[in-house]
Amino acid sequence: MSVLAIALPSQSLSDIETRIAAHMTGGDAAAADELLALGEQVLEAWIAARGETPTAARKEGFRLLALHAQGARGEPSFNACRETCRELVYHRNLVTSDPGHPDTARRVALAAMVAMHLYLFVSGKMEVAGLGGFCCAARPLRASGT
Repeated sequence: MSVLAIALPSQSLSDIETRIAAHMTGGDAAAADELLALGEQVLEAWIAARGETPTAARKEGFRLLALHAQGARGEPSFNACRETCRELVYHRNLVTSDPGHPDTARRVALAAMVAMHLYLFVSGKMEVAGLGGFCCAARPLRASGT
């Protein structure tokens, strides 16, 4: 299944978190495609919250990477999740290039962990505008008990 075939309806961030969590125990190539699409939805939420229209463009063949570039414009600390986006693309490609590999379920679980990391970073940035310059800077969220 291609990423283009995954047309998820726009979901709340809470729904996205639930869908990502559902893949933490593994899955197949379709699950890897869904995780990539969910990552796109996370970035769409960030961009929409900034009053912009999410791009339909692709960067290096992936909309997720173009959305990241758009979301980072004017927000240097958002670059902290660039490698997370690239890693999500990597895990999706790893799964879809060899769906019959014995490690497919484990690879999907890793992709889910990466997608969750992206979700946590972006949702944290949406809650705390000044959330740090690197991905693990969620201290303001931990301190507030969120």
